[in-house]
Amino acid sequence: MAKMMSASTSITQPPPISVRTIPGGYGWPVLGPISDRLNYFWFQGPETFFRKRIEKSKSTVFRTNVPPTFPLFTGVNPNVIAVLDVKSFSHLFDMDVVEKKDTLVGDFMPSVSFTGGMRVCAYLDTSEPKHSKIKGFAMDILRRSSATWVPTLLSKLDSMWSTIDSKFNSSSSANYLVPLQQCLFGFLAQCFVGADPAASPNIADHGYAMIDLWLGLMLLPTVKIGFLQPLEEIFLHSFAYPSLLVSGGYNKLAKFVEEEGWEVVERGQREFGLTRDEAVHNVLFVLGFNAFGGFSIFFPSLLGTLGSDTTIQESLRAEVRAKGGSTLSFDSIKDMELVQSFVYETLRLNPPVPTQYGRARKDFLLSSHDSVFEIKKGELLCGYQPLVMRDPKVFDEPEKFIFDRFTKEKGSELLRYLYWSNGPQTGSPSESNKQCPAKDYVPLTASLFVAHLLRRYDSITCNSSGSITALVKAK
Repeated sequence: MAKMMSASTSITQPPPISVRTIPGGYGWPVLGPISDRLNYFWFQGPETFFRKRIEKSKSTVFRTNVPPTFPLFTGVNPNVIAVLDVKSFSHLFDMDVVEKKDTLVGDFMPSVSFTGGMRVCAYLDTSEPKHSKIKGFAMDILRRSSATWVPTLLSKLDSMWSTIDSKFNSSSSANYLVPLQQCLFGFLAQCFVGADPAASPNIADHGYAMIDLWLGLMLLPTVKIGFLQPLEEIFLHSFAYPSLLVSGGYNKLAKFVEEEGWEVVERGQREFGLTRDEAVHNVLFVLGFNAFGGFSIFFPSLLGTLGSDTTIQESLRAEVRAKGGSTLSFDSIKDMELVQSFVYETLRLNPPVPTQYGRARKDFLLSSHDSVFEIKKGELLCGYQPLVMRDPKVFDEPEKFIFDRFTKEKGSELLRYLYWSNGPQTGSPSESNKQCPAKDYVPLTASLFVAHLLRRYDSITCNSSGSITALVKAK
């Protein structure tokens, strides 16, 4: 009997897949990284850069270089292994095989002088003792803010749209980017810091701009700006600028968090064992980088898509007005399947953080859809999410925006492949992983943003420069 079972088992087992050599390469020292950098930022752009290498290597897993590189990044190793299909990309979130120490934006790490002289949680690996404390602190802040999250957001949105209405009344168009950022900063400061920026007039008026400058300078070596070339390469991507240029604004923001958000800071010390400085600078990083920075990229994507398609507007508006009730809430939003699907589809095609990294914690075998590759300990993996989320083996018509893609049973199943939050949408953030603590808050907040807009207006038209060119109030 045992022999029969053994024979049966051997028959049903699939044949072993041979390990494939990782295609691609890094080129000549200095010259290879420079060539790849110029293609990434200048001649091709990030998406075409990765697409062309997929075509050339006939693989979604390959070796290449990513910026920043020579001349003044001598301590940075640009060599990565790109993972550009859903299956290979998912390894980046397996904490058993990948570590996240100092890999937020690749092998390059901005100076800790940008973050109060310390490595904030985003730079910590899950194996580091401080990670669980700070992650738990961030999750606690979100949990405590849940009671005020929705009313604060709706109040700030009312003020924002009133400002835009007044501008639109005296002009044929109204730029929404500054009012939107002011709205987001005020809303997020109240929810994360527990303080209204109005308590500090300078922060109320300029806080959003201080964060913009801080983020921009910190991440400049890794981001394509679209500035006049070759000036962008010479002056923006060849060296890291010192934090001194934005320290004045950053220090004012840190003081605001410390003084006006003293209850949150003290709770971080008392309940999570953090020092005062650790609590202040981690709250500021979550507020400025994770929350404000992410929403400042994501919400314009929502508006741009919604404001250019009347068919989508009509479908979503009908659902919002039928299911919104007398007052919008997270509960009413959860009944709006089309609105949530629209938000998820926007996250699929326009993830706020396009690139993810992770370093091999040990030797392991990495699988793509059709191959297996050997990864050595210490090698850096790089995933470019806008391409990963267009994986034709997972998403039908992957290049097309299908606003109801994530509806019904099939749409719900696709959520396990949606990785915008540094993990699958079906996952659970915890102290032992790197998934965004606001994994559920972000799509619900975005859905509230869309629903509030469609209850207030019968139609909206936006252009690509961040301006509203037509606006019709609800009758």
